[in-house]
Amino acid sequence: MGQRIFNFSAGPATLPLAVLETIQGELLNYRDEGMSLIEMSHRSKTFDNLVNGAEQLIRDIMGFSDDYQTLFLQGGATGQFSALALNLAVDGKLAEYVDTGPWSAKAIAEAKKLGKPYRVIASSADSNHNHIPAEYAIGDDAAYVHITSNNTIVGTQFEDFPDTGNVPLIADMSSDFYCKRFDPNKFAMIYGGAQKNAGPSGLAICVIRKDLIERSPANIPTILSYKIFAGKNSLYNTPNTFGIYVVNLVMEWIRDQGGIDAVEKANRHKAGFLYTVLDSSDFFRPHAQDGSRSLMNVTWRLPNEELEKQFVAEALAEGLSGLKGHRSVGGIRASIYNAMPLAGVEALISFMKEFERKNG
Repeated sequence: MGQRIFNFSAGPATLPLAVLETIQGELLNYRDEGMSLIEMSHRSKTFDNLVNGAEQLIRDIMGFSDDYQTLFLQGGATGQFSALALNLAVDGKLAEYVDTGPWSAKAIAEAKKLGKPYRVIASSADSNHNHIPAEYAIGDDAAYVHITSNNTIVGTQFEDFPDTGNVPLIADMSSDFYCKRFDPNKFAMIYGGAQKNAGPSGLAICVIRKDLIERSPANIPTILSYKIFAGKNSLYNTPNTFGIYVVNLVMEWIRDQGGIDAVEKANRHKAGFLYTVLDSSDFFRPHAQDGSRSLMNVTWRLPNEELEKQFVAEALAEGLSGLKGHRSVGGIRASIYNAMPLAGVEALISFMKEFERKNG
């Protein structure tokens, strides 16, 4: 087997090496069951225990109360853009959205497509989404407030979360799921695709307050109903069994690192190290404003696009993969999720300094 490289891709993203090694060791024979977990019935007692354990661990690590339930759903976060609008809309009220980048814009577009009344209460679009809006007012007629906690493409992140009072706060946390400590019980629901910080692609994780589940109307598609999936413990139909298995392993890995506080400390160290280099250079120009910078996705530009193409190509030759910025904004993006080791960031910084020396 060839040497593993440092994978800075935004998703599917790098996974903890220990998790990959466990998968490798258990792939043919899961826990002496005589078959792979991938082959196992989702109705088996073994898999039922796995689902229950993963559901509990997801809540325990962050400190969700027993008022919440974890749902394992399909369709990724994109599927939830539609599902949440269908499940959580309230007659006579408007869904409120904070627009902080392309993914929040996609969530808004789904509400519009479904004909759900909504309004955008704040946006950073006029500055190319280089910051998190600081001021907005929650309406008395709001059904819920939706935010995207981390904006993968532009590299911004909420440092603190808004106080929405009695209005349910919903967050797409696809790109910063369990990267830092926060009070989860101020949210009515968090959701995200697993493929960035929690597991493989093809699975959405939704942690929802149980009273909110009761909003789900009976006339929406069954596959999108929170009430139906909550009642069936996420097993209404055949779930992504492999995805749930890997998510459980990643949650165990977070626990074994020392929990969420230890993971946050490591993440802040990695991000601070990289931002310090960017801020000390006139050659590299960070996109996100200080105070809104992501711990997970660091974005920057070089003096011109030709140098950016050269940077990406030469980095790959040095074993640093996935650094090309999203096609909608260009530039460079380093996704330094929980599983990215400090050694990867150190290798990137060493390359950056040498590239600037030669081309600056």
